[in-house]
Amino acid sequence: MFSYLAAALPAGASPATRLIALQCALRMNASMRVSLSLGLLRSLRLGGNPSPWQELEQARWLCLTPGRETGEVAAVLLDDALLGQAPTRPDRCHAADWAVRAGCPSRAGVLGPLLQVVSVYLTSHSHPETGQGLNEADRTARECGIQPAELPHVLEQLAALGLLDSWRIAADTEDLGWAMRSPQ
Repeated sequence: MFSYLAAALPAGASPATRLIALQCALRMNASMRVSLSLGLLRSLRLGGNPSPWQELEQARWLCLTPGRETGEVAAVLLDDALLGQAPTRPDRCHAADWAVRAGCPSRAGVLGPLLQVVSVYLTSHSHPETGQGLNEADRTARECGIQPAELPHVLEQLAALGLLDSWRIAADTEDLGWAMRSPQ
């Protein structure tokens, strides 16, 4: 889904916009409709900010619709390519819930949207048993919506928060290797 979003969203889309787009893509139904509760958005620390929604509408990626309930934001997604990107709805909903937990670990305190996006990305690309991962550094940066030069700074922040045990960008191959911190 990160690869799809990197191609579908404008290059300058904010991390908050990417977080919302990820949740929308994973939670949409077969009619490409989605509703996100305000509680979910608050847990992502995106509750009252209309900017990410406006970015997604300006990119013609979604169109906001009146919510069925007052405690939600509803939209219809406009990119038919999404239907070919995602596994079955139960699997996507499970992944969406997992992404919320992976992006908002309790020991991280108040992660901003950028750190949440990168944390979810690294966790989703890590070996489930060892927590280790390997990927091209420039691909990681592109799929997280940041410039390659920003990646080391973001990784340092994740390490300082205790989410990453270690990371390294190989000088010869420019591959990023990392080890996620094991939950205590």
